[in-house]
Amino acid sequence: MTSSMDTQTPEPQAICNPITSSAIFIVATLLPGSDAASQVRGWCGDIAALTRSVGKRVPNGNLSCVCGFSASAWDALFGSPRPASLHPFREFGVEGRRAVATPGDILLHIRADQMDLCFELATQLCSALNGAITVVDEVQGFRYFDMRSIIGFVDGTENPVGRKADHFTLIGNEDPAFESGSYVLVQKYLHKMEAWNALSVEAQEKVIGRTKLADIELGEEVKPSNSHSALTTITKDGQEQKILRDNMPFGRPGAGEFGTYFIGYARSPEPIEQMLENMFVGNPVGNYDRLLDFSTAVTGGLFFVPSADLLEELAEREPEQA
Repeated sequence: MTSSMDTQTPEPQAICNPITSSAIFIVATLLPGSDAASQVRGWCGDIAALTRSVGKRVPNGNLSCVCGFSASAWDALFGSPRPASLHPFREFGVEGRRAVATPGDILLHIRADQMDLCFELATQLCSALNGAITVVDEVQGFRYFDMRSIIGFVDGTENPVGRKADHFTLIGNEDPAFESGSYVLVQKYLHKMEAWNALSVEAQEKVIGRTKLADIELGEEVKPSNSHSALTTITKDGQEQKILRDNMPFGRPGAGEFGTYFIGYARSPEPIEQMLENMFVGNPVGNYDRLLDFSTAVTGGLFFVPSADLLEELAEREPEQA
């Protein structure tokens, strides 16, 4: 007899958690060898416990961690079956305006309302992987005033909420072995702030497709077809396909570095990849996102986020030997 516990939907990772004021994004590559792979698998079973332990120190700090794996890492660590839509990051665009793919096997998205919580959890998680990974990118993000990006516009306004957030981000019966998992795509963008700030507010609004102060979408009669808003609105069969963004500003003013860390979750990579194609190639071709005249993507990676239940189970899974 099948118990009710056996038929419960797997618990997802903290994908749809409330937006926080701080975040750390870590992308790492897996070192070669069976020992490194075994160490990472064992670590999968410890992530939740480490997050709870650090989070207990500030109970209202909203600490969470989401962990994802690239296609090549999944094959090396866990073997078959692989999530149905997991594949290497697809590059889009032309020379000088390109969504680039960069190395990355493991993604950590650590969030909290205090940076010290993020920092401590990142320290514990990375220490547990010492000798098994190489960190290739690490970004500390922060909330900028009233949820604005470095370029001054509110970010994430069109995010789905509540049940719609679950619907658009969590895998269902289309891939039952990976139910409650998700796909996440990340890119690090650097902005040319002097050129951007040289634009008038009205010109900036036409680049974004929204008003700067009130965060209201421009009417179709005035919104340019190459605005960021126009090109990242995706419809399929007459229905808008939403993704969940948790972008964060980052930067080093003394070094003249000002950026946005883009992170988008969806139940399939398809809508995010369509957005990137529209932005970098254009829709139609050549009608590319005007924001890219002021922003350059310097990293890119696609990862699969297993459910929280599967993540713990992966600690015991080994790929079959060929």
